[in-house]
Amino acid sequence: MATHVKSIDKKHLLEVGMEGFYGDSVPDRKQYNPGYQVGTDFISNNLIKEIDFSTIHAYPDAWLSGQNDDAQMGFMRRWMTSHWTDSRTLLKKPMVFTEFGRSSKDPGFSIASRDSFLNAIYSNIYSLARGGGIGGGLVWQIVAQGMESYSDGYEIVLSENLSTSSIISQQSRQMTALEHKMTRP
Repeated sequence: MATHVKSIDKKHLLEVGMEGFYGDSVPDRKQYNPGYQVGTDFISNNLIKEIDFSTIHAYPDAWLSGQNDDAQMGFMRRWMTSHWTDSRTLLKKPMVFTEFGRSSKDPGFSIASRDSFLNAIYSNIYSLARGGGIGGGLVWQIVAQGMESYSDGYEIVLSENLSTSSIISQQSRQMTALEHKMTRP
């Protein structure tokens, strides 16, 4: 499909859009998976020539349910760093962290715990971006008021979650400033 899309539009950026689970192409990397295998392969899928950048998702509250916040954040740091390293060294492609979040359906959820999670993820993204090769992160999912039918537990209505909105805005400003700093002589 990637070859077909590129034959129609060479300027269209393509990505795989999967979670990023490691598979059989690099068996030693399976240690970074969240304890199960789903049949996909981050490396082989992203080695396709027509794929322009790699992507990962992460939902540690679902993937590691029952584990505490510290264990989930430890997983997140390893997950992000291993994929960032592989994107730079094996794939030689930039990476975007295209989905992550905390579900309001998770026992013990609070806005403060989600904000703490987002701060930690965004801090890690910024640190990795300073080394090059990661283009940012997209929280799952921002919706507008009145879109309750799209509610999956991960939704964020910015006008109803001012602290979360502030964290996302701050990350956007930091990444924009970093981009300007890295692209100007």
